[in-house]
Amino acid sequence: VTAARDRAVPGTCMRKKVVCSPLLAVGVLCVVVASALPALGSAVASSSSCQLSQINDDGMGSVGQKLNVLGTALQKCSRPGGPTTGFYRDGCCTTGDSDYGRHVVCSRMTQAFLEFTRSRGNDLSSPAPQYGFPGLRPGDFWCLCASRWQEAFESGAAPQVVLESTHEAALRYCKLEDLQENAFVEDTIEL
Repeated sequence: VTAARDRAVPGTCMRKKVVCSPLLAVGVLCVVVASALPALGSAVASSSSCQLSQINDDGMGSVGQKLNVLGTALQKCSRPGGPTTGFYRDGCCTTGDSDYGRHVVCSRMTQAFLEFTRSRGNDLSSPAPQYGFPGLRPGDFWCLCASRWQEAFESGAAPQVVLESTHEAALRYCKLEDLQENAFVEDTIEL
């Protein structure tokens, strides 16, 4: 097998895996395999950092250190006992070509933000078991779409940000100074 891709099937919780293999003198054979597995991707991350070895959206493998907005190694966003976050549901705010929302801002949920995002049509508080989504509560850590975090910031409802766990891609949508202004500090309690 030379390449594999895992992509969401629009409008469902189904995933499809495209597996390609070279054929002698014929070219390349690709097979689409659908499964009802959640969006786990093919990523494997260590316990605290997001050093990944994964199959990218382009079907090619990569190994490398993912960076956060501070230019250091990206750390996991998920916390023990909390929901597993990330577009790839690996606990890290990593992104790829099929992550159109850029779920790269690691944030600690607040009631104010959960109400704000619900008012914008994205109810993160209610469970959606068909998608393996538990629903979020104040205090949970979650990888937010960078544009939604920016919208909440401009409206005064932005949740705190874990800078070490926020992917550098967030800087395409958010100013570092704004993220730093809302930085989460372990001793800070704002629910």
